[in-house]
Amino acid sequence: MASDRPVAYTVYRDERQLPAIIALLEADLSEPYSIYTYRYFIHGWPSLCFLIPQGSVDRGRPIGVIVCKLDEHRGALRGYIGMLAVAPACRKRGIGSQLVRWAVDAMRDQRADEIVLETEAHNEKALRLYEQLGFVRDKRLYRYYLNGVDAFRLKLWTGIRLPTIDPQDGVEAEANKTAR
Repeated sequence: MASDRPVAYTVYRDERQLPAIIALLEADLSEPYSIYTYRYFIHGWPSLCFLIPQGSVDRGRPIGVIVCKLDEHRGALRGYIGMLAVAPACRKRGIGSQLVRWAVDAMRDQRADEIVLETEAHNEKALRLYEQLGFVRDKRLYRYYLNGVDAFRLKLWTGIRLPTIDPQDGVEAEANKTAR
């Protein structure tokens, strides 16, 4: 049941927010992460960490968070959604979808060619959420998680850049066509 009220967000500001972010993520994710993993993402890409504060006053306890990164991967600029969590009492309000939209928009603004993530293969709610937002199942990752559960890698092509073609490949393709 989606709320009619607009949802406001903030981006990561400083280390004081980290304990509340970690608490929300640890309560929701099946994988245990070290403090270094959280810091790697959040300090490396603070503009790609979105939080939805609880109520109108931010008491340091977000009700939703998404943590992402952006780097080169095989010649493309790849966005990565590392973690997404919404407090159980706040689900079914479109908060997770909105967090993903903000993150995707921010990565597109930074010229991401594609955006990927992994989610447990049996997590139908997460799969449905991402697929409704345009992600497709790209690959099944067997026994991906520490608990032995399979995952799906999901991918969203952003359409920002077309693949570059080596001019030599074009010449070779044309030469092969005329040789026939």
